Amino acid sequence: MADQARCIRCSAVLLKDEIALTRKLVNRGADKFYCLRCLADHYGLSEDILRQKIAYFKAMGCTLFK
Repeated sequence: MADQARCIRCSAVLLKDEIALTRKLVNRGADKFYCLRCLADHYGLSEDILRQKIAYFKAMGCTLFK
């Protein structure tokens, strides 16, 4: 089994959208990523707000979320 990307704070296995959101909000060239919960905590936002942002970025055609 291939290595799965994990959150650098809590070691949770990451989804592709979490990796893309980290790249969109933190650094497009990032190679270390946050899960949705840790990213929300980092920015002081709710996870629901970040889910809405993911949907928004997908709807706008952001290539990070493909």
